[in-house]
This record gives sequence, structure tokens and C-alpha cells, in this order.
Amino acid sequence: MQLTGAQALVKSLEMCDVEVMFGLPGGAILPVYDPILDSKIRHVLVRHEQGAGHMAQGYAQVTGKPGVVIVTSGPAATNIVTPLCDAFMDSIPMVAITGQVALASIGSDAFQECDTTGITMAVTKHNYLVTDPADIPRIVKEAFHIATTGRPGPVLIDLPKDVSNMPMEWHWPDDVDLPGYSPITEVDEKLIAEAIKLIKESERPVIYAGGGLLKARASELLLEFAEKTGIHVATTLMARGVFPDRHIQCLGMPGMHGNYTAVMAFQRADLLINLGARFDDRVTGNKKYFAPDAKIIHVDIDPAEHGKVRIPDVAIQGDANVALASFIAEFDRQDEETPDRSPWKSTISGWQEQNPLKYDQSDSGFPLKPQFVLEQLRDHTPDDTIVVAGVGQHQMWTSQFWKFDYPYTWVNSGGLGTMGFAVPAAIGAKVGQPDRMVWAVDGDGCFQMTAQELITAAAENIPVKIAILNNAYLGMVRQWQELFYEERYSEVYLSADHPNYVMWAESMGCAGIRVESAEEVRPAIEKANSINDRPVVIDFRVHAFEKVYPMVPAGGSNDDIILGPEGDADAKAKGTAPS
Repeated sequence: MQLTGAQALVKSLEMCDVEVMFGLPGGAILPVYDPILDSKIRHVLVRHEQGAGHMAQGYAQVTGKPGVVIVTSGPAATNIVTPLCDAFMDSIPMVAITGQVALASIGSDAFQECDTTGITMAVTKHNYLVTDPADIPRIVKEAFHIATTGRPGPVLIDLPKDVSNMPMEWHWPDDVDLPGYSPITEVDEKLIAEAIKLIKESERPVIYAGGGLLKARASELLLEFAEKTGIHVATTLMARGVFPDRHIQCLGMPGMHGNYTAVMAFQRADLLINLGARFDDRVTGNKKYFAPDAKIIHVDIDPAEHGKVRIPDVAIQGDANVALASFIAEFDRQDEETPDRSPWKSTISGWQEQNPLKYDQSDSGFPLKPQFVLEQLRDHTPDDTIVVAGVGQHQMWTSQFWKFDYPYTWVNSGGLGTMGFAVPAAIGAKVGQPDRMVWAVDGDGCFQMTAQELITAAAENIPVKIAILNNAYLGMVRQWQELFYEERYSEVYLSADHPNYVMWAESMGCAGIRVESAEEVRPAIEKANSINDRPVVIDFRVHAFEKVYPMVPAGGSNDDIILGPEGDADAKAKGTAPS
């Protein structure tokens, strides 16, 4: 059967079980858009290519399937660099297809030409420039294999326009042959035995649960292992939901804005069992002072993570799901008794009792506190609601105050910290899980970056719900300027009056609601929950100068954690300009 390169590409995507792709057509990719009309694959037409990339990310995070984005050449390709980098840092499987000028025009500064493979080399697991249409089926199959195996990540296929139009004889490869690419998933049982020996000897162990556990679909085995050993679990920002927040052994989130108990448990532990986390600087603080007395077990599928930040005592390469199964079996096999850990458990309980997350919502309802809004959202939505956050204060408050008891219910931009992530990622998540309620929690600064994608949601009948925590500032930057720049608020005020978010939402085909006091919060949420025929935007007018606590001053030790505004003076004294 003879097909054009473009037809072969679409057929190859169908062979990889692609159900949906997010994109925007243009000149160089036009040949591919013609056979899309005859394909069973759903295409979601976005309003900006960056939105397409973040939608693919949101879809991938809640389904486990690779997200697919398709755009044209030049500026369209450069517009997806941010989502590619975001996916690369957070290990999200994606396949990006970009149009390119004709082969003969490459290097001639042709209209909408850019070196897409060169530009994206640093932010993809692999990328391809297709020069022969006969290679398309093989390349597509390889791309999906690379994106979804080992440490997941984005792969890009750059397709010149003339290659799209060239004929090829259709064939589908039986397997993938990549001699230089062979991710190790199995684990070394000798190292597993060493790790369990350390676990059985430790008096103050903590499980440091990272996002790799979600990629490995290992939440059930994590729960089994934690309950078998009685070891407490801290879940990083990228791992929220992998272990139930309401479980008695859950410590919550560690790090710069983690809760006191999780932060101090790491600092006082004699053993950290790191499963699929990368010792991110937001968790460790100043690494010289991080968990000073702890031995380290580090399980990661990517050997490059071993020793990158902290030298492990036992480094185990392999799939976290496989490693946990081996941990459980070896724990039962070794008959040594564990030491008495009741003092450690008592210490943890004391921290939890004495230093809970706290805020003060006045009885009058003014000013409206963002933490109160999040507690009301949490309590008046289904427990398995998918929550998507942008980046900044609202992201930290959401992670702190929501209760994530199910995996794949928390979507956010962790490593890259991309403002504007929430709205398009929520749309992608809703496409991936259409029967689930999806709420995006965004800041007014983030919302203004990608809000145009709500037109996509309205046009495509994707009824996401958006909560804007509107403090009229770039809140996290303002917080840093208050604490570390002597309250010199340089270019962070966004205006309390402009734009009118209700009118903006309505102009995009959404329902718009404005909330100014605590008593209005619950009715607004209930009204939003009842609207399922279009997207909903709620403008929560929250306190402008509320700060995120706890807080570890940037560059400081986790021992310097500040619990509330009473510690601001210490933060100013100990902190440095955030890095």
C-alpha cells in the first residue's frame, strides 16, 4: 500500500494507539493536517502552541499515556520548547511532531525555518529529523518507545514538508531495534539485601517518595511496604498522592515550603530511603546541612541521579515498582529484629501536634485567605478530583492544604516551574479523564499567561473549572522581595482592577464568578460544580500580602525553617536572595 509521508505519519500514530493530539496547523505541517481529517484520532485545536504542549503534559500525567503535540515549523516549534523542557525535567512522556521547511531549503533561512532539532536537543530524550518517508513508521515507533520506557520524557520528530508529500510503501515494524538504548528495570538483589539490612538496623528511618514512583505505577507497593515496615512517608511536590495524605504514616510534603514534620523528619533521620526522587534543591535546602546523620538508600531508574547531589550508601538502579516488590520479599526473608522505634514515632507525633499548618481567617470574612479557599475547595469536591496548579504561592498552598489520597490526582510543573502551566494542563487532564472533576488552581499572574486556552476548552466542550487566587501580585516574587530585598517591590503589582476576570471568562464562553469574602466561597464552589456544559472561572479576591509558611530561606539549612510571620525577622537575617 502506497502512502504519502504525511499519511504514514498519521497511520503510525494510530498504530501507537494515540487517541488525541493537541495542535495548531501552519504551512510546513499542512500536508499532515489533511489526513487527520480521515483519522479516528481526536485533534484539539489550541490557541497557542505552548498551550498544546502543556495540554499534552496534563493528559500524560493523569493517564500514563504519552501526550502528543503537533505544530508547524519556526515560531510554532520554538513555542513548544517550554513544554518540552518542562516535560524533560518532570519526566513526562510526550511525542512532539513539528513541521519543517523542505529538505533543500534547510540552512537557507527560508520562511519559518529554524534548527528545531538543534534547539530542542537539550530538552528532549531524543529527537529526529526525517529525511526519508520510508523511515516514518520506524521513527514513530521508536519515539513512543523511548518516551515511555526507562526514565520517561519527551521525544521530538521534525518532518520536512517535502518528505510529508513524498510517496512511501507502507510497512509497520515488528519491533524496536535500538542497540544503544536499553533501560535497566530489574534490580540487583545483592543491593536489595544491603538496603534491607540498613532498614532493619535503623532507628529513625523515613521514606523519601519521589515522582518516579508515580511513573513506575508503584503506589500500591509503596503502601504495602510502608505498612509492613511501619516507616513514615514524605511525598515530594511531584509525588503528591502516591501515598495517601490521610494515612497515619504520611508526613506530607518536605522542602522549602513543606510542613514542619516532614522537613524535620528528614533532618533528624538516620536513614533516608529515596525512591524515585532526585534530591532537588527545593527539598534539600543547603545540601551541606541536609539530613546530616542519615545514611542513604537511593532507588532510581536513571543512574545519572546516583551521587549527583548526595552520595548514597546503597545505590539501586531499576524500576521503582520492581525494587519495592524485591524490598518486600527481602524484608520477609531477613529475620533480624528491628530496633525499638517508638521514641522516633513519638517525636514525629509531637512535631505534628505542635506545628500543624496554620493560618488565620477572620470571622468577618475579610480579608479572604487563600488557605481558606483551598480548604473549602478540598472539602466540597469529590475526593478523587484532579487538581492542577500553576507555579507560585498558590501552588504551594494547594500542595499543603489539599488532601491527596489517590495517585494521579495532582498535576503541576515541578522542576521548571512554568507559569501559565495550569489552564492548558487542566484541559489536557480533562481530555484524558473526561469523567473526573478537574479543578485548576491558578494565580492571577499565571492565569494571564495562557488564559486564551479557555477558548479552546469552551469550543471543544471541555468543562474544566478554574480557581484564581487573585492577590493582584506576582505573589511569590513579592514574598521574596519583602523578606530579602527590604520590601522594595519592583515590578510585581498586577492591579486589583484590571482585568475584570468575570467579563474575561464570559467573553471566552465560560461562566464567571467573583468572590470577595469567606461566606461567599462555598456557594461559589457549589455553583461551579453544578455547571458542566462549559468551563467555569472563579475570581477569588484573596489577601494581597499573605505569605507561604513554613518557609526555609533560600540557601539556608532546613533547620532554619520559619513557621510563620513571627519568624520573618529571622528569615531576613538568615536568608539570601533566592536562587
